[in-house]
Amino acid sequence: MWINYTMYNVRCDGDTINPWVYPNIMVKSPKTGPNAEPYWYAHIIGIFHTYVLSTHLNVGERMLRSMDFLWVRWFGVEPSPYCHGFCYAHLPKIGFVESLDKYAFTFLDPTQVVRGAHLIPTFSARHISSLLPVPRSVAHILVPNEADDWVNFYVNM
Repeated sequence: MWINYTMYNVRCDGDTINPWVYPNIMVKSPKTGPNAEPYWYAHIIGIFHTYVLSTHLNVGERMLRSMDFLWVRWFGVEPSPYCHGFCYAHLPKIGFVESLDKYAFTFLDPTQVVRGAHLIPTFSARHISSLLPVPRSVAHILVPNEADDWVNFYVNM
């Protein structure tokens, strides 16, 4: 998938998103306020293209329409008292949402993607398998055959 975006110097650029090579994305957060995070981050598990037909009574024209969507695993902000930003000289820290959470895995419209995200594993932290307690899954971030994931990641700015 190709994402176009505008850089800080008002030049156009783009990211190639691939679930196996460059799978992390950022979307604009719907939350507003002084303490709200401006972006949410996700790991793309799959990119899908399909044709859909609406059977709703109010739809006048019944035609097959092309539809694209992403299957994602969401990251959440580190809940500990971790402060980030330029004034603290720390990168934002995120981690996977627990798989038992209702919104840990969702489908996303590709038009909501702002751009790709470069995530750096927090090497000082440990691996954990309780966030996704399945021994083999395509939802694991590093290698699908691994039984655990990194606890946290830094968002490279």
